[in-house]
Amino acid sequence: MKSLQIPCLFLLLTFLISCGSGASNQEANEDGFLAIEEALKDQFGADAYFTDLTITHNKSIGNIISVTVTDDPSSLKMGQWTQSNDSWTQTSDITLEVSEGMNASDFMFQLGDPIDLGKLGGLVEKSKEKLAEEKEIPSPSFHMALVKIPKDGVRSKIEYLVLLQPENGGTTFTYSYDLSGNFISMDY
Repeated sequence: MKSLQIPCLFLLLTFLISCGSGASNQEANEDGFLAIEEALKDQFGADAYFTDLTITHNKSIGNIISVTVTDDPSSLKMGQWTQSNDSWTQTSDITLEVSEGMNASDFMFQLGDPIDLGKLGGLVEKSKEKLAEEKEIPSPSFHMALVKIPKDGVRSKIEYLVLLQPENGGTTFTYSYDLSGNFISMDY
């Protein structure tokens, strides 16, 4: 009987650890977004280049991560991928069109250079506090966070956007921040 208990205990521990550690279950905060960054690096490599990165939260299934990514920044070909329930699916292939004199890499970023998902997670927390204080909305819910690349490709104009909603839905409040985490604007 003792020999049966050890494998069962091991299976139970493995199950419990795997239930809460995936990107789909991460909290919308600095630590949670750093875990999402690691999931992205595990899937696409630490040297991947992105033109789009969106983290959306759905109450039923958790976080949904959408990216447009390539491992070759000189290529105009990229893949569009979505992760839901900790499972990655490629949704399409994309070919970029860039203006003459521009490079595809002008519109791409890497995690850590200059994008810091930990900082974005911290901005979600900061935005929730601001919304609760300024609009007197108790317990605002995280809806979406994304990295916004400017159409002119100027890296210094890249923005972090955080979208929040009242706990029971309704108006979406959008907070914009620069790469350093400085507040730019709030719109609804």
